[in-house]
Amino acid sequence: MYVPPVFSESRVEVLHELIRTHGLGTLVTLCSDGLTADLLPFDLDPEPAPFGTLRAHVARANPVWREVSPQVQALVIFQGAQSYITPSWYRTKQETGKVVPTFNYVVVHAHGPIRIVEDPVWLRDLVERLTNKYEAARPTPWKVADAPEEFVRTLLQAVIGIELPIARLVGKWKVSQNRPEADREGVVRGLRAAADLESARMADEVAKRSGQP
Repeated sequence: MYVPPVFSESRVEVLHELIRTHGLGTLVTLCSDGLTADLLPFDLDPEPAPFGTLRAHVARANPVWREVSPQVQALVIFQGAQSYITPSWYRTKQETGKVVPTFNYVVVHAHGPIRIVEDPVWLRDLVERLTNKYEAARPTPWKVADAPEEFVRTLLQAVIGIELPIARLVGKWKVSQNRPEADREGVVRGLRAAADLESARMADEVAKRSGQP
């Protein structure tokens, strides 16, 4: 990923927070017929330092776990907020007219080797952690133990674990840092006026990087 210094984010705690809050990642691997991509919910373990470990599971019927090349590092992409930015929000438009549209976005790339795990205890622990994470905000959270034990055991036999020790972690926060302050203020106003959740998230990212309230 091309990351100009102005958009670079290297603080591990910031990158980990995006992974935790946007845990549905795109696993990109090199298989026998070329590159393949799978969307998977990932669990992040901060150990070992400095970057931690990603864990997920795929259907046993998915050929990726048999065909992935152990000699080539995989890539997992975690996408945060993203928004189209119109030049109409820039003060520079009125001053010089020398402006163009763009997209703002936040993204983290995690690189590392793939390890395949078939241990049913490991898989059960992973499934329970992922379930508890995504059910936590519900009034009555569903638990794996709510399902019949034989049913759960059967389903666990139909999945394979994937573990990726993170060897390299790259973050890109393209949130208008390259624009003058007046333009950034216009972007925040424009995004907040859009009144949709994705725009609100991006407005917060731009404001945070600009020191705005």
